[in-house]
Amino acid sequence: MDETQTLNTTVGGDTNAIPPEELDRLTDDIVAAMKSVYDPEIPSDIYELGLIYRVDIDDARKVAIDMTLTSPSCPAAAELPGMVENAVASVPGVSEAKVTITFDPPWDQSRMSDEARVALNMW
Repeated sequence: MDETQTLNTTVGGDTNAIPPEELDRLTDDIVAAMKSVYDPEIPSDIYELGLIYRVDIDDARKVAIDMTLTSPSCPAAAELPGMVENAVASVPGVSEAKVTITFDPPWDQSRMSDEARVALNMW
């Protein structure tokens, strides 16, 4: 993601329950897992497209993700949340992953990283 977009990762409960170095590793690994998921119709991953709005990791290492789709009528709407859940749940140390779809705020092209813009030739 570019400098104007950041992954909003928060830790629930007692912040001492997950040591900082483990939280950093989990965050990096979760981002890498999300970057492995591509919208079947767009040659860019969901993270670089800016579809991820929020990632919360609780003390039990359960991960809650708020994400959106490029449009409410996205043909991949039925499969993308499960793909993200499976990818994130496979990260060592994650006990569970749950995705919630939201359209608030609606996605627009300004959320895309420079990497996604290059891949899609959208400048």
